[in-house]
Amino acid sequence: MSLTAFRALGRSGLIVSPLALGTMTFGPGDWGADEATARAVYDAYRAAGGNFIDTADIYAGGESERLVGRFIAERGDRDAIVLSTKFAFNGSASPLAAAQAGRGNPNAGGAGAKNIHRALDASLRRLGTEYIDLYWMHIWDGVTPVEEIVQTLGNLVRAGKIRYYGLSDMPAWVAAKAATIAAERRVPGPIALQVEYSLVARDVEAEHFPAARDGGMGIMPWSPLAGGFLSGKYRRGDIAGKGRLSGANPFGDSKFTDRNWAILEAVEQVATDLGRPVAQVALAWTLAQRGVGSTLIGASKVAQLDSNIAATDLHLDAAHLALLDEASTPPAGFSAALTSPTIRRMVYGGHDVVGWGD
Repeated sequence: MSLTAFRALGRSGLIVSPLALGTMTFGPGDWGADEATARAVYDAYRAAGGNFIDTADIYAGGESERLVGRFIAERGDRDAIVLSTKFAFNGSASPLAAAQAGRGNPNAGGAGAKNIHRALDASLRRLGTEYIDLYWMHIWDGVTPVEEIVQTLGNLVRAGKIRYYGLSDMPAWVAAKAATIAAERRVPGPIALQVEYSLVARDVEAEHFPAARDGGMGIMPWSPLAGGFLSGKYRRGDIAGKGRLSGANPFGDSKFTDRNWAILEAVEQVATDLGRPVAQVALAWTLAQRGVGSTLIGASKVAQLDSNIAATDLHLDAAHLALLDEASTPPAGFSAALTSPTIRRMVYGGHDVVGWGD
């Protein structure tokens, strides 16, 4: 496998690299890279054959989109790049600051038609392009009817302002409903579902993976290294100053659990067996999972990117996959229990029946 071992994203004709370059690190911020460094990361990704760039309207206050647009234009890459960006978080100010202060234009956020058009027009200006290849709803707002979302985004596909759209960070039932509405109305539907997924975040396998498979959506994992927890830099009782998780961050200290430390030990065992970095093993496991279309990676320096790309050539054998699965399989919840092999054998008189989607 390599960055040119392309794959279709979901049930679509959109062809993408197995690793997508996330650009949340492009621009000012706690984990930001200056313009020269961001350009070097972008150039290294393209030199390796990667074609999938992911950004969002709120990353670095819009600076990430501006930098991505500049790099694409400088290299003349537009036709070769699958360019994706996102909408939904409030664009009237810093989303978190606006929420804490209780102010900001409510129609500058969410998935209503008014905001989608506002956000898309602003992203097109910052990116310096006439269309977006893959437009993501960054998060469901819990208010806008799914019918309105499908209609608005489908109309944008028809108008040529976006080529495809995807759904990020929302309940599985919302994604399933969107795909169903689109199929029944014979209108453009979502082709991908972006969720947190890694060896320490496998709960989405119970509902989101089946919803994506049934709706023709490819899974696009974000944070496959769990915010750096699976990079090998952290040790029990020694986390201060080690990376993103040691300071203020979206995950807090949620990754530092006894269960996750045990998973990390299993990853380290496989890494030792193979003589490869821990992060590459964690990425290789994610890439090997059924239903994964393209995995989102980020880098604030070229060395990080190069190490992540090297994971595409790492093959985990059955024994190593079994070891990692045994350590990381989450407790079976209600949905997982209902679809277990034991229940299926009870249904089919003791026989192991393979379904078409298995």
